[in-house]
Amino acid sequence: MTPVTPVCESIDIPAGEGRAVFVDAGQRVKIIDVEGQQVGDVFAFTRGDVREYHSASHTRAHVNRLFPEVGEQFVTSLRRPILTLVEDSSPGRHDMLIAACDAARYAALAAPSDHTSCAQNMHDALAAVGLAADIVPQPINIFMDIPVGKDGTLSWETATSRPGDSITFEADIDCVVVVSACPQDLVDINAGTPTPLRLLIENGATT
Repeated sequence: MTPVTPVCESIDIPAGEGRAVFVDAGQRVKIIDVEGQQVGDVFAFTRGDVREYHSASHTRAHVNRLFPEVGEQFVTSLRRPILTLVEDSSPGRHDMLIAACDAARYAALAAPSDHTSCAQNMHDALAAVGLAADIVPQPINIFMDIPVGKDGTLSWETATSRPGDSITFEADIDCVVVVSACPQDLVDINAGTPTPLRLLIENGATT
């Protein structure tokens, strides 16, 4: 019999907005690029204390890689596994070098002062579930293509994810996952126009 992973929650994330969800250990978080070429910023905090969070720098040291791949564990600021990348139907280009966009980034790009950002989306999404964090951790930037040249330079490429492509994380511990459908429209990572993402919370596979 074909394994079935039952969906227990589905959340649409409008373009340029963010959402937070509580995830139990063993549950899976599938993030779907609805229309294609849309970057998502993924943040994860431990359920009991948001002062412990997914850390890109600690994860790079843990896995000895710059960019995520299937099977990779992501660890917290206390070096504990929090998420594992278990499935990826996209071309596999994801980033773990670039900070979340914020008000200062958009000011430097001469954007209007009210331009939304992934940093603000994170704060707003946490507030919506009764939480607050003092910092904005460096996220897992899904579908974001930032290759490193031989001379060490970074290139900001348009996301190559296609409509319906998805990436799935399994929670290693009880956590809070925040996903922002990146509002960046001044650098061409989202093909110029941000679009929605969809978030599915799945229970473990059954037969």
